[in-house]
Amino acid sequence: MSELPGEIERLERRMKALERRVHALERPVAARWPHPSPELEAAPAPQAAAATPLAPAGSMFSVLGSAMLGIAGAYVLRAVEAASSLPKLAVASAGIVYAFLWLVWAARTRGGPRFAGAIYAGTSALILAPMVWELTLRFKVFSPAIAAGVVCAYALAAMGLARKREMAPVLRIGCIAAAGLALALAIVSHAMMPFVVVLLVLAAVCEFAPRMQNAPEVRALVALAADVAIWILIYVYFAPQPAGEEYPSLSRIALLAPGVAVFVIYAASVGLKTMLGEKPIAVFETLQTTIALLLAFVGVADFGPAGSTMLLGIVCLVLSVAAYAAVFTVFERAKEQRNAAVFAVWGAALLLAGSFLCLPPLAAIVLLGAAAIAATIVGSRARRVAFEFYGMVFLLAGALASGLPSFLVSALVGTPQGAPAAGVWPIACAAILCYAAAQPREGESWLPQTLHLGFAALAAGAVAALLIEGLMGLAALRVQPGPHHLAFIRTLTLCVAALALVYSGAHWRRVELARLGYAALALVAVKLVIEDLRHGHLAYIAASIFLVAFTLIAAPRVGRTRQKAPGK
Repeated sequence: MSELPGEIERLERRMKALERRVHALERPVAARWPHPSPELEAAPAPQAAAATPLAPAGSMFSVLGSAMLGIAGAYVLRAVEAASSLPKLAVASAGIVYAFLWLVWAARTRGGPRFAGAIYAGTSALILAPMVWELTLRFKVFSPAIAAGVVCAYALAAMGLARKREMAPVLRIGCIAAAGLALALAIVSHAMMPFVVVLLVLAAVCEFAPRMQNAPEVRALVALAADVAIWILIYVYFAPQPAGEEYPSLSRIALLAPGVAVFVIYAASVGLKTMLGEKPIAVFETLQTTIALLLAFVGVADFGPAGSTMLLGIVCLVLSVAAYAAVFTVFERAKEQRNAAVFAVWGAALLLAGSFLCLPPLAAIVLLGAAAIAATIVGSRARRVAFEFYGMVFLLAGALASGLPSFLVSALVGTPQGAPAAGVWPIACAAILCYAAAQPREGESWLPQTLHLGFAALAAGAVAALLIEGLMGLAALRVQPGPHHLAFIRTLTLCVAALALVYSGAHWRRVELARLGYAALALVAVKLVIEDLRHGHLAYIAASIFLVAFTLIAAPRVGRTRQKAPGK
């Protein structure tokens, strides 16, 4: 009887186990099983992992095989064209349609490897380019105009399909292939104008189509092809030797139009993006617009009618005013420093070109002197060193045009050539005013210091040279000037200039004036040995030595005295 409780307990455990089994059979089995963790569910099965590397390889082989079949089909059409009696134009049209269909297939590719669209687009270009080349150059089925139309339609189709389907490879391959084919046909066929027009159309679409801004390499290559084609056109038709029968004759308007058109396209594009869109100008746009401007200039200069140079200069001045107006209005409000810098450079270059192209020499010198003063004032007040640099550029250009450098050399160290040219006077005044407007500040970098020294050197040199010419004129009223008179007058002028520069530099705290003063002192010391002692009269030699000695003694004392004066 003692074992009875233990047996009863075992029976109860067995009954509970049977009840659990029956309950499990009555419910879905999956509900009782434990669920795996999300990490385990996301892990790929071993079989799938093993099959993954093979899938891209299979897809790649399939795509390449399809592309090779497409090229084989093109060869079939080529064989039919060469061997059959069918009209060549019909077979050629079928071949062109065949190439376009491959381009459409490239744009409609969905799924599969990402390079499929690029391979199909490349297949389309490989079918089209040789076919158009042979039909135009070998079989003469297509005229240059028809071939240009086919190339243009192909590029526009690539742009349209890519815009609709957002297929970047189709856009890039189609446009670049069309631009390269158009450039090659323009060079080889000698019928350049239709293909130049195609390149200009593609350039315009690339610049003004909104989605083309996302393909900068396409824009750059199309622009490069257009530039090269226009350069070759200008070179061929402006060559000293006639082009002969190889190149068709073109009217003056036809020769002028490409250069002007490419400039209008890129100038309008840059203007809309920077002024209306307030976008920063890119390096490509800066370079391409500059190249387009040069193409327009060369075309107008080579093929323009009489008086075109004057018109070109007026256009340059107008564009210069427009560029500076944009700098001080649109870009000033938008705080676009890059756009302002680029347009300022363009404005300076256009002002220089326009001044010499359409104005008489004296008027150009006066305009450049006034521009130098204005640029220096703007740079000094707004603390823009770039404008002070432009002021120096304008001043140097005016000085070269006026003959100021040769006048300085002849008056200071050479043989005097008489009264200075009329343009020397306004440039000398402009140099003085530019230096007066350029206010130095503490802690300046080397560039503004160099600019201020340049303004001071031009102003001081011009004043010294004019003073020498004036004293020589006065001396000529009483005696016949000889070499000793000239040597003494130069020594006197340089000594006075050295003292005046050192005094002014110390008084106004303009270090560049003091430096020029000591440079003049060194020059007069060298001049005393080279010129005065060799050509001078004894009395004049003694006077020159006395002047130089006095200046050597007085200059440092004048500088130190005036430096102490403001603190008293």
